[in-house]
Amino acid sequence: MNLSLYAYRFEFRALDAVRFAPGSAANTFRGAFGSILKSIACRPECDGTKSCAWRGQCSYARLFEPVWPGGPSGFADAPRPFVIRASVLDGRSYSAGGCFSIDVHVFDLGAPVLESLVLAFLRLATEGIGVGRGRVELVRVHTLTVSREPGICVYESGLGLASQPGIPIELPLAAQAEAPVDGTILRFVTPTELKSRGRVLESAPFGVVFARAYDRVRTISFLYNAARPEMNFYGMSERAAAIGTVSSTLQWVTVERRSSRTSQVHPLGGFVGEVRYAGDLREFLPILRAAYWTGIGRQTVWGKGVMDVVPLPQVAIISDR
Repeated sequence: MNLSLYAYRFEFRALDAVRFAPGSAANTFRGAFGSILKSIACRPECDGTKSCAWRGQCSYARLFEPVWPGGPSGFADAPRPFVIRASVLDGRSYSAGGCFSIDVHVFDLGAPVLESLVLAFLRLATEGIGVGRGRVELVRVHTLTVSREPGICVYESGLGLASQPGIPIELPLAAQAEAPVDGTILRFVTPTELKSRGRVLESAPFGVVFARAYDRVRTISFLYNAARPEMNFYGMSERAAAIGTVSSTLQWVTVERRSSRTSQVHPLGGFVGEVRYAGDLREFLPILRAAYWTGIGRQTVWGKGVMDVVPLPQVAIISDR
């Protein structure tokens, strides 16, 4: 009943002026990682990952075009086994010598993903990134702890890669013994797109948020942790649907990306902001906390669906009698 993942913080130093367009940083790094990894991993004779005879040994196919034989409708392609968190860089500029970092969460524990990430990001020193493709140097990589603080160093410029990728984070998915809460705030940090009954929502009813978080966490755990968390979902979903919204600051934002490979424009919009829910939500907190690491909704690999949870402790009422 755990979700296991590696989480890393990649620290860079700008060699040139570097600028990231608003709403684009995570997708920019994803695109750079994919194109560089493909040039490193794919054989010249490969005519596509779907039919490639070596796809079982290809790190690009495993990370960017995973398949799900027998998957449910709409999931013939499996969710990619990583997400990149770089929204703090959106719209930011860095002069030469400036430092910045991104986080990468990796769900495929059986593959040397860290090595692939390091090899790809080292190439940014020559290929560049962002608007104008400024060059950046990969300085070091740390693991992250469950409290999101830097752990051990697994790569250092000049010293190379550590022999081990670090220790996975273990997130319990079953309800834990916790202090009572008097409501919960969910912060939708990057554009989040949720669907219910085929319709894109502009609000975040708790029942839908919990269902999408449960689906995402359960799917990632099943595909990449070889585990299928078994919970009383139907009972929990009924109770989740009864949770009321106290207040909301959600607003819809519109962002687009243009594929460098196909030149197609893809909408990356969704809502951002905070929603406060009423009641004691302790039984839902493990799934919601796990969903911070996986993201929820559509296009999480492009940086969407970052959601953070803030339980509100129950305040004791002291009588003056």
